[in-house]
Amino acid sequence: MKKLLLGLTLICFLTSSILAADVVKKSKTGICHSPGTTYYNQTKSYTPYKTLKDCLNSGGRLPKK
Repeated sequence: MKKLLLGLTLICFLTSSILAADVVKKSKTGICHSPGTTYYNQTKSYTPYKTLKDCLNSGGRLPKK
């Protein structure tokens, strides 16, 4: 029982870590927002990308500022 509980806890931890990973957000207007940039947290409607390069290759652009 202890091993099962430990295993489930580990699975939950790994799953939450993967889902919580920061992504590059491409807003509806096509601007790519990397984690830590000015409007990253304010961008709510977006397409997620693993890297900034992927976002830019999809037709996105960097913020002007």
